[in-house]
Amino acid sequence: MAQGAPQLLGEQGDGYCNRFCVGAVSVQLWGERPGDVGLGATLDAFRVETSASDISIQVAWVPELPRSSGRQLFDSATTWRLYEDEDRLRFDICAAVFGLRPFKRLLIDRGFSKAQLQVSEECFAAFPHAAEPFSYPLDELLIMHRLTQERAIELHGVGIVGPDGASNLFVGHSGAGKSTTARLWTSMHEVKILSDDRIIVREDHVREDKAGRAVCGDGGQIFMYGTPWHGEAHFALPERAPLQRIFVLEHGQGNVLTRLTRSQMVAELFARSFVPFHRHEYVDSALSFLERVADTVPCYHYSFEPDERAVEMILGFRD
Repeated sequence: MAQGAPQLLGEQGDGYCNRFCVGAVSVQLWGERPGDVGLGATLDAFRVETSASDISIQVAWVPELPRSSGRQLFDSATTWRLYEDEDRLRFDICAAVFGLRPFKRLLIDRGFSKAQLQVSEECFAAFPHAAEPFSYPLDELLIMHRLTQERAIELHGVGIVGPDGASNLFVGHSGAGKSTTARLWTSMHEVKILSDDRIIVREDHVREDKAGRAVCGDGGQIFMYGTPWHGEAHFALPERAPLQRIFVLEHGQGNVLTRLTRSQMVAELFARSFVPFHRHEYVDSALSFLERVADTVPCYHYSFEPDERAVEMILGFRD
């Protein structure tokens, strides 16, 4: 079987399936045709063979998708809207070319574990060579909402495993210098960039010892995970690394590090997080987890100039 090719379903019945994993969240897609479960270039690097899945999604083609009614929780004003039913949520994926009607709709339970992805035959008939049914922004929306059920969060940052083995996360708003930081490090040293724009941080009770072996323990270890949603530098690896330090990036004069207090760290990271703000329990969960991160990982404000000295300062830094 070719790398990335959908698999024939076994015990589940006729059809095809594909699986990927982002931030330790595994997703299984299944449908009647190979194209129904195509991952595309972005997600294909995150494809996995395991049959276990946290989220199972059935792809189903329907003649058309009418406009949603009911309680609207969120409107991105561009690509998606979210509605609430009694026992599930509805994500409508939209495009200006199709007017007010969605061309895809994800119906999912509130635990974000079982879903049906409905695809409009009417809309896709006009674009027969369109991308796979499951593609951005649906993939990121799904993972982002699933993380609300776990001790994890998605942050706007670049994750770097340096030449000394240290694993640092540099967070920042758009324009703060994340892609610049990724390019600087790769131009100077042999490093591993997990992502240059979106990193998932989560707690795992399976820890790694100094030899890299898995060890179960009572206290969880904080890891950072690469994601498919890269920035301008196009770094995206399906790997993880133990998180040792966090730096909040800001362009400035000279290279100045300032240790943040626990409350400052939570506020700075929350401001650079991808959290579904439409439900207070999701926000509460994110803040609670960030407090756990703040109790475990040191965090610094880093005012830097984008040159070689900015990299060498971090390599020579000791807490």
